[in-house]
Amino acid sequence: MAKKKYYAVVRGNTPGIYTQWFGSDGAEIQVRGFPNALYKGFATRKDAEDWFQNSVTTRAAQKRKQARPADADSVTDALSESDVIIYTDGGCMRNPGPGGYGAVLIHGENREELSGGFRLTTNNRMELMACIVVLRTLPKHYSIALHSDSKYVVNGISKGWAKRWRSNNWMRNKTEAAENADLWDQLLDLCEFHKVTFIWVKGHAGNPENECCDQLATQAALQDDLPPDTPYEKGETMLA
Repeated sequence: MAKKKYYAVVRGNTPGIYTQWFGSDGAEIQVRGFPNALYKGFATRKDAEDWFQNSVTTRAAQKRKQARPADADSVTDALSESDVIIYTDGGCMRNPGPGGYGAVLIHGENREELSGGFRLTTNNRMELMACIVVLRTLPKHYSIALHSDSKYVVNGISKGWAKRWRSNNWMRNKTEAAENADLWDQLLDLCEFHKVTFIWVKGHAGNPENECCDQLATQAALQDDLPPDTPYEKGETMLA
């Protein structure tokens, strides 16, 4: 029997392909204690990646099909107060590492999915990028309810942290520069153009659109020939 050298983690702390079971960079720590963890070992990397991709696609389709009726009611309620409903998510295979973002935009009866990725980036940058990319698709002013499972993003806008950092020349305090200032600057500009209400949602908790965004981000991060996150790779993310 071939020895299992690759481990695909579809549902765990950090989904991805792992080359060892134990250790800080292994698959075991990603699934230990994680509710309903989904993973499998393989002899070749290709088999692991094929199973991962098929599992991600199947789970996303099942969740959208099973949960759509219940979620439709909450979307209808939210649309009564906002023109557009948005869900976003982002993450990396490692942090830093190959990363991706996903977004779902709902405007009336129209629903659109967006995604993309970079060869080397961070979880927080992908969470921010998801918001930026989807807001940029809207050509005119809208009232928007944007849902994210990133407290970093939601609190950064809702609690005024990012505005304060920008007013202080992108310094968090007297000695520490704000990280990802390049992306925060873009997001603040978009929030000034639109009326955006940021709403935190718990990740991996059964919300179908949040789960969809998670799958879109994961699939994007696994693509070949991803472009560079140029500001991050050049160390130009701080504007102070």
